[in-house]
Order: sequence, then C-alpha cells, then structure tokens
Amino acid sequence: MDEDRLRAVTVGELNPFGTKVVVEDYDPRWPDLFEEERASIASALGGRALAIDHTGSTSVPGLPAKPVIDILLQVADSADEPTYVPDLERAGYVQRIREPDWFEHRMLCRRTELGAPHDANLHVFSPRHAAAEIARVLAFRDWLRTHDDDRDRYAATKRDLARRDWKYVQDYADAKSEIVEEILAKALR
Repeated sequence: MDEDRLRAVTVGELNPFGTKVVVEDYDPRWPDLFEEERASIASALGGRALAIDHTGSTSVPGLPAKPVIDILLQVADSADEPTYVPDLERAGYVQRIREPDWFEHRMLCRRTELGAPHDANLHVFSPRHAAAEIARVLAFRDWLRTHDDDRDRYAATKRDLARRDWKYVQDYADAKSEIVEEILAKALR
C-alpha cells in the first residue's frame, strides 16, 4: 500500500513507524490475551458480534510474531460504524483504519502506550461485504496451525523481514504478501 493510500485510509494522524519491527518467539500467553479481548468485545457488543476469532501469527502455536493480538470481528454491516464503533471505543479501542473500498474493512486497536494491558488489532468485517476475505484469513490461520513446514517457512520470512527498516508497519505487512499468497493457494485448494 503506497503512502497516499495509507494516509487516505488512516483515521487520525499517520505516523511513521519509530522502531524496528519486533518478532518474538511464540508466547503461550497469547491465547489467554485473546480471550481477554474476546470477552471485552463480547461484553461491549453482545449479539452484534457475530463472530470473534483469534487470527494473525499470535493465533498459531509455535509461530513467532509481533506481540500484537490480531482479532477478526464480524458484525452485520462493518460500514455502519455507529452500530458498533462507539461501544468499542468505550471498551478502550481506538479506530485507526477505514477502508470502504476494500471489503468495508475497519481496524481498531488498543495500545500499551495508551494504557491498554497489551497491544491488539481488531479487524472488523461483515459477511455481506467480505465473506471471501474472512474465509481467506481463517484458512491461512488454520493451515499454519496444521502444517509445520509452511509455518516454519513463514516464520523465517517474518524474521528476515523484521531485520529490515520500514517506514510504516504496513510496509512490513505488505512485504509478506508473496509467501502469504503462496501458502493461501495451498490452504484454499
């Protein structure tokens, strides 16, 4: 994603990434941290939360990751922000991304530097706008959970990329696209 696009979808100030990307060894506490987030989201939204899934590298046992809990929240209509964003903000999340032209994706986060107990990214989609993308995210996670060879190749790529300098963390994420697509091709067969 180029800088102009990143600036266009960012809610609030777009700040360059000030430090190196840190990829840590798998931490067995990550599932418990997800459960804390899941409970907070479920409490804030009740039945409006159609599904709350632990995704990203912290959801794959044995996979090193940035120590940020990634969560996939499904709501009836992710474009209808007034129906869920205010309640998530009251629960401590801050909206950072609004992508109406990419499956109506929204991203909210919690950060330790803002007083959160740990870092979390909350990706919000709805089946009506993003059924295929939701399936891709979950298939990628599930494949890595059951295929150690691909998990290890992905881990090596992540560690290699973390040694480089990135202006924005999105640049690091984009640099993983090739291996992600390669693994997804297997997962979606």
